[in-house]
Amino acid sequence: MSVRRPLQAVLVKPAGPDCNMACSYCFYLKKAELFTDHQRHRMREDVLEELIKQVMHDGTRQVTFGWQGGEPTLMGIPFFQKAVEFQQQYGRGQIVGNGLQTNGMLIGRKWAAFLDKYKFLVGLSLDGPKHVHDHYRHQTPTKGSWQNVADAAKLLLDRGVATNALTVVTDYSVQHAEEIYTYLRDLGLTYMQFIPCVELDPNDPSKTAPWSVGAEEYGEFLKTVFDLWYHDFQHSRKNTTVRFFDSVFHSYVGAEPPDCNLQPECGSYTVVEYNGDVFSCDFFVDPEWKLGNIMQDRLIEMLNSPRQREFGRMKADLPPECTDCKWLKYCYGGCTKDRRHDPADHGSNHFCTSMKMFFEHADERLTELANRWKLQQRMAMR
Repeated sequence: MSVRRPLQAVLVKPAGPDCNMACSYCFYLKKAELFTDHQRHRMREDVLEELIKQVMHDGTRQVTFGWQGGEPTLMGIPFFQKAVEFQQQYGRGQIVGNGLQTNGMLIGRKWAAFLDKYKFLVGLSLDGPKHVHDHYRHQTPTKGSWQNVADAAKLLLDRGVATNALTVVTDYSVQHAEEIYTYLRDLGLTYMQFIPCVELDPNDPSKTAPWSVGAEEYGEFLKTVFDLWYHDFQHSRKNTTVRFFDSVFHSYVGAEPPDCNLQPECGSYTVVEYNGDVFSCDFFVDPEWKLGNIMQDRLIEMLNSPRQREFGRMKADLPPECTDCKWLKYCYGGCTKDRRHDPADHGSNHFCTSMKMFFEHADERLTELANRWKLQQRMAMR
């Protein structure tokens, strides 16, 4: 019998796919086609209350709400103030974490003060210096957004808000690994998450979109960033945290990585859309993977439903090339969304080559760091 999954985290899309930007590579704007009842998508207060009531009632000792989009700040500060009030009202002494992923366009002093007061963790979408960021991230088709986002980063950091950089790696930005890493580090965004972009071409679904990053190019990107990160670590500079390296390191010391991409199965959280519809994953907000609606169904039951179990097991259905790969225990086939759909590819991951290049390059040093960490743990226990 499978172990019942605990309700620890939920990803919420309070404004659905609505956004105040026009990024070339965005995959979520088209999700508006699923919600045709309204042109403007906003979560009602009763849906918000039911969501938080369920999470606080059925959740674990520590629960996390991830507020994402589209662009969640379109909801305004009063919505999130109400969310915090509901968390306090329905809480049972839990530790509550709130994470806000934002493009930064609406972040001003009032937002910074609110996020600081309630200790929100902010993920700020910033692809790098101006020429990199503005290549695909536009306010309008002809106007970039870098200055606004860079100003938001400085405002949040000066206020003391915990802020991570969410950086999409595209066919263009992959050429500027050192420049991007150095820019983010020197700006003060020492917590970085690099997100490789691969999407189907909207004009020809048999091909990848032109902004998608190639596997070998992304492998070289990871190698370069790892060398920069390791150099900073070894020379006692202000330490940076790169989410992928941190997650991989968990595996090297025998712990479960926090990144679901690197786990044997996925499906440990669900996505709640603005109208209460629940889906298996934010990359699979499709009718096929709709689990129910929180206004009629229990979130904890949807998380443990046969359909969600089936979704999670898809990741464990590995292509032949994975079964005898020496890096399998660190990668587990990568994210399901990156599996190729052409039957001739046998479901291999678009970034398989990237992962092999990275592990071949970094394994010796990761093993050394892991051994050093284990020794420190043993010494501390004496």
